[in-house]
Order: sequence, then structure tokens, then C-alpha cells
Amino acid sequence: MRHSKKFNHLGRKKGHRKALLKNLTIALFTHKRINTTLAKAKALRVHAEPIITKSKTNTTHSRRVVFSYLQDKEATKELFDVIASKVADRPGGYLRIIKTGFRKGDGAETAMIEFVDFNDTYKNAKASGAGKKRRSRRGGKKAKTAAPVTTATSEEE
Repeated sequence: MRHSKKFNHLGRKKGHRKALLKNLTIALFTHKRINTTLAKAKALRVHAEPIITKSKTNTTHSRRVVFSYLQDKEATKELFDVIASKVADRPGGYLRIIKTGFRKGDGAETAMIEFVDFNDTYKNAKASGAGKKRRSRRGGKKAKTAAPVTTATSEEE
């Protein structure tokens, strides 16, 4: 039974799961986008977003706290220098998970997890489509406005 088990254990013991999430986080910070299974991507988002929030304040204490999670100098440096400047004004939701289908070997559902602010092609496509109007399936017709009422002028008198 799995009563009061609030997170996905990913079929691993605690030490193995901790190492897996740490390595996935380092790879995500280094490459800005990784492909993995959907379950790992969801667990990674829960693990990585508080670390990204901690990196928004660039102090010695926050650097040491983040380094205690990652144990990787290059990933910590990348996080505080490059990533923190891009996500500084975002109040959360730094990562996006996109489902990419099923793996051929075992049928596991795969996903791509990436930083929201680092996908320029997605941002450009969204900005160019911003002027388009959305239509509903019900027709999307606007309510008709009443015709302007004309009053009798002095010429008619």
C-alpha cells in the first residue's frame, strides 16, 4: 500500500533517486533542455524549481545552498550567471514539460523538459501569432450592435 506517499519514488531507493535527480538537474542546467521519461521529468520539475528560485538571489549563502544540492561547480556557475538573469522577473514556472510520444523499446512515455525563457523559436512563434484572433467552435460571431439612430435635422423642417 502507498498511503501518505506524496511523491513518485521512480522505482528506486532514496540514495539512487537523489543521485538521479541531481544528475538530471545538472544536465538540465548545462544543456537547458533534456529528453527523459515523463515521470522523471515531473519529478525533476519539483526538484529543480526551488533551486532555480534560490539562485535568483546571488549571495554567498544561496550559492553554497545550491552547491550543496548539485555538487557541481560548473552547473552552479551556469545557474547563477546565465539562467538567473533570464528568470529574474518570472515569479515561478521556470520549466516546461512537452510530451514527445512513447519509447520504442519499452513503451515508456517520453517528454522533453526545458526552460521557458530559453526557447527562442517558441517565443517568436507565439509573438507572431499574438495578433491573430481566436475563434470558438460555436462560430465566434460578435453580438450585433444597434444601428446609429438618426434624428431629424433642421433641413427636413
